[in-house]
Amino acid sequence: MATVNGATLMARSLKQQGVDYIFGIVGFPVQGFAADAQKAGITYVGMRNEQAASYAAHAAGYLTGRPQGCLTVSGPGVIHAFAGLANAKQNCWPMILIGGASPVYQNGMGGFQEERQVELAAPYCKYAHAIEHVHRIPYYVNQAVRHSLYGRPGPVYLDFPDDIIRGECSEEEVVNVAKVPEPPRTMADPAAVEAALSALESAERPLVVVGKGMAWARAEDEVREFIERTQLPFLNSPMGKGTMPDDSPLSVGAARSTALREADLVLLLGARLNWIMHFGQPPRFHKDVRVIQLDIEPTEIGANVPAEVGLVGDGKAVVGQLNRALDNRQWFYPSVTPWRELLKGKADANMAAVQPMIDDDSAPTNYYRAFKDVVEWLPHDAIIIGEGANTMDIGRTQMPNRAPRHRLDAGTYGTMGVGLGFAIAAAVTNPDKPVVSVQGDSAFGFSGMELETMTRYNLPVKLIVLNNGGIGGGLHPVPEGRAAPPGNLTYGARYEAMLEALGGKGFYVEDPKDLRAALDGAMAVDGPALVNVALNPRAGRKPQQFGWLTT
Repeated sequence: MATVNGATLMARSLKQQGVDYIFGIVGFPVQGFAADAQKAGITYVGMRNEQAASYAAHAAGYLTGRPQGCLTVSGPGVIHAFAGLANAKQNCWPMILIGGASPVYQNGMGGFQEERQVELAAPYCKYAHAIEHVHRIPYYVNQAVRHSLYGRPGPVYLDFPDDIIRGECSEEEVVNVAKVPEPPRTMADPAAVEAALSALESAERPLVVVGKGMAWARAEDEVREFIERTQLPFLNSPMGKGTMPDDSPLSVGAARSTALREADLVLLLGARLNWIMHFGQPPRFHKDVRVIQLDIEPTEIGANVPAEVGLVGDGKAVVGQLNRALDNRQWFYPSVTPWRELLKGKADANMAAVQPMIDDDSAPTNYYRAFKDVVEWLPHDAIIIGEGANTMDIGRTQMPNRAPRHRLDAGTYGTMGVGLGFAIAAAVTNPDKPVVSVQGDSAFGFSGMELETMTRYNLPVKLIVLNNGGIGGGLHPVPEGRAAPPGNLTYGARYEAMLEALGGKGFYVEDPKDLRAALDGAMAVDGPALVNVALNPRAGRKPQQFGWLTT
């Protein structure tokens, strides 16, 4: 009678469910399982830190549309990966964390790295369970994938004890399950669809906010049809960017604050009124704003601001419903209105305000001048990873996206340290696309040793570090007799030399006139390259009318 062990059965089950990538670090008790995963046809990427591995796993889940895996050792390894679970939960991205565990028969005895892993993982997950029997492994993997993928996506956890990994059962005992199909594309109430369109027709200053929920739903064709038919002004959320091209003439991204503050009706397409959208409240929104809200999660409807119309369902399906309902209306928003003129005037004023910084060739450079060359150099199909405070925020306004799921950044949780993990995931899952990571020096430092991972796998990631020597900017030199500010870092640190020491190619730029040549040199490298740009420590962003967390 043929037998199978837990490691082989787990690998086989994951592959059956569409898990094609695992990012992790091996050790007791999972080292053998990683090799079995490779034999099953899963790409295993060995990382240098479990946090980065967990960040890579949920970015890969978002990019591929199926939950992908993170593998850790027991105890501390699992704990380290909770950062990725928490980020995935807040971002609504799928992933499976597989945590090695001490043997079941040692529970409570103080085994090596014994920890209450299922209990601790549960708050950060949609589903957390220990695997208790070898023959039931396929069942638990099926359940984990189903919970991760269906409804609002998110992370799940499977506890994989040592004696289950090494344990065996007969093939006849194995619980056979089907592959979890793609999530059902649920539709909204047709009456709500008609009410939403009627509300839009009644608005004087309408605005569509396109969130990353539309990117996740692969709803770009439907959203583009809707915007083109209605001619409504739209604003992309940070990771909704590219669902509608940023360079569309209907985009009001250059007048974001004015658009949000003055709109009398906002249609939220897969976007949440959380801190990123200033909770939908004054002074960042009009006090009497009307809201139409599309979301797959019913409890999101009316969060923070009451919704006049709620559209509960899958983004692709529901926007398709809106488009079909428009067939009977033949309505579009006029091309000449005071609202459009106001938005255009503000966009022009904002551009004029930053143009002097874009044109400033003084050294060390400022953010806008650095992004000028980066934008001209960026391939149109590049997957862009942005991370850092000013680096990320300014980069969102300066680096356009034209395709969905081509922008990854700190996201809903505001997590620093995601950048290199995200870049590795993008490069592994999209080997035919250029991957560009633009980070501040502080953000880069959270996971800098993943440079070794990039060189080991020869991933063609192009990294740009905007280096101002501090968290939000440093003080250099520090006056004699004064303690360095808490956020100070080493100004002029040669991060590119780290990559060169590991086998990649680095470039150091002190004068902005040399930046374009360095960028071109980096793109020509067959493998990872890092351009380290010395930034003026006092360089900042365009002055903002309101504080970033203003409610």
